[in-house]
Amino acid sequence: MTDQADGDQPAVTGYEMARKALEEARAAAKAAGKPVGMGRNGPVRSTRRRGDRSRRSWSGAGPDSRDPQPLGRLTGRIARERGWGEKITEGTVFGMWESIVGPDIAAHAQPTTLDERVLHVRAESTAWATQLRYMQAQILAKIAAAVGDGVVVSMRIVGPKAPSWRFGPRHVSGRGPRDTYG
Repeated sequence: MTDQADGDQPAVTGYEMARKALEEARAAAKAAGKPVGMGRNGPVRSTRRRGDRSRRSWSGAGPDSRDPQPLGRLTGRIARERGWGEKITEGTVFGMWESIVGPDIAAHAQPTTLDERVLHVRAESTAWATQLRYMQAQILAKIAAAVGDGVVVSMRIVGPKAPSWRFGPRHVSGRGPRDTYG
């Protein structure tokens, strides 16, 4: 069987139809006075850049923005761009607490929150809370040396949480237990 229909001309392929439509469109554009190669918004530009030599050239012996970068530098740049610096320094204070204050203090006191440059620390006993209050200036200096000045301006040191003596739904007001817990 042939591609001819009843002795007429051969059947037209899709490629030939597209080529004929393109030639007709070019002819219509030329007749309208519009230069060939003009789109709706101006001349049609090639997607290939001819004048941008920095994209095709080798980086050379010196450092270049396309060179591999250390992970720390890249994460630091991302943190600055997105405004994560404050949270990262807060995490550094909590993560490095033992190396900043030493293992003895870290065994008896833990930071709980950092709000508006005030570090809240909970000690395991009232004696340790008192001792840390005396050492507060030295601890602040160690924190400033480790993570930078202005991250922690002051500390709020508290003792352990006192147990609650309220049991049940009813309560009689009064002074409660006479022992100090913090």
